Amino acid sequence: MGEAILNFLATSGLASITWQQAVMLLVSFVLMYLAIVKQYEPLLLLPIAFGMFLANMPLGGIADDPSETVRLLSPEFLAPYLQQLGLDLSDKLSSSEMLSLTNILLNTSDSTGAALLAAGEHLVQNIAEDGSVVMEAVKSNYGGVVYYLRLGVKLGIYPPLIFLGVGAMTDFGPLLANPKSILLGGAAQLGIFGAFFLAILLGFTPQEAGSIGIIGGADGPAALFTTARLAEHLLGPIAVAAYSYMALVPVIQPPIMKALTTKKERQIVMKQLRPVSKAEKIIFPIAVTTLVGLVVPSTVPLLGMLMLGNLMKECGVVDRISKTAQNELMNIVTIFLGVSVGSTATAEAFLNIKTIGILVLGVLAFSLGTAGGVLMAKLMNKLMGGNAINPLIGSAGVSAVPMAARVSQVVGQKENPSNFLLMHAMGPNVAGVIGSAIAAGILLSYL
Repeated sequence: MGEAILNFLATSGLASITWQQAVMLLVSFVLMYLAIVKQYEPLLLLPIAFGMFLANMPLGGIADDPSETVRLLSPEFLAPYLQQLGLDLSDKLSSSEMLSLTNILLNTSDSTGAALLAAGEHLVQNIAEDGSVVMEAVKSNYGGVVYYLRLGVKLGIYPPLIFLGVGAMTDFGPLLANPKSILLGGAAQLGIFGAFFLAILLGFTPQEAGSIGIIGGADGPAALFTTARLAEHLLGPIAVAAYSYMALVPVIQPPIMKALTTKKERQIVMKQLRPVSKAEKIIFPIAVTTLVGLVVPSTVPLLGMLMLGNLMKECGVVDRISKTAQNELMNIVTIFLGVSVGSTATAEAFLNIKTIGILVLGVLAFSLGTAGGVLMAKLMNKLMGGNAINPLIGSAGVSAVPMAARVSQVVGQKENPSNFLLMHAMGPNVAGVIGSAIAAGILLSYL
């Protein structure tokens, strides 16, 4: 009995867990706590955290890659069974002859009573290096479910679908009502290019640096899309960094916003935005896709899907598919994407110096983007000779929609409870979505 218990424990995860896996499990618990208790963007953070948790469970196999187990069958072993079919190993066996041989081996037992060909094995006839014909018993291990979910990231399927859903939920009205806010969205891309050059100085390749820099746009789908094409080997840490920082917008941004603004600036009340006509809202996605797509063609997969989603929302004639993009499709892809992103954070891929460098550069990129938007708002006030813009909305120029806009609203209302900045902040926020897609396209075009 005692020996049976010991044998059971020896094959359990408890005997196989490494300290690195234990660390990653603890990290996943912290992220789950932030998602459930602190409610930091739980729709993103919870599937990411649980994907990380599952991928680091020892011997779980949920994220295993497909593999094959190959067993060489000797000519002496095969000879009597081939003779039953009137064949020789040197013969090229047809598919029907291979099937007949397979059936014989499956229905013949060895001295222990086990079948000569195990369940799940199939026969493959190959040519060895010395030119001789060999027969192999091959068993395919199809991999864990998360391996197949991750293909949506590697093949660039999930990011455009996410952009489609985001577009269907986005109102570009605040941007159209205040076109100057596009400058704030553009300034917030400072984080992308600042981190890009810094990463090159630290020894990363230009392709790696571009993938790291895109974290500064606070746009997870754009980060995944760019990294899958420029530096696929960094997909794990960059994906976790991009989505974790997006979820932690309420933690990262406020200190930077307060450090770069005075109390008086944070209390600025902005004028009410003008109404935007339906025609403007319909023309906008078509015009943007045409203009930007012709100038930077590599933006089309992301920007085009974003604008398609928005056109479906604004045109008013495809409500059914617009609602599907906003709800069912968006929710399904978010689950798949979150689990896929979290599962890339394995102990082997995550606990190394390069990953720590990526995390540090990522938060620096995000901080630079936030600062760039705030400082641009202050500069615009000086150039216009007044206080028409509350600098807090500049921080919303990063692409985390609508989290960054909500942060601008919360910080502004703490300084002036009667101030409502949310719709003003949505202008640079949606401009940031466009800006990050354009930045991703530029990096893909030149790296």
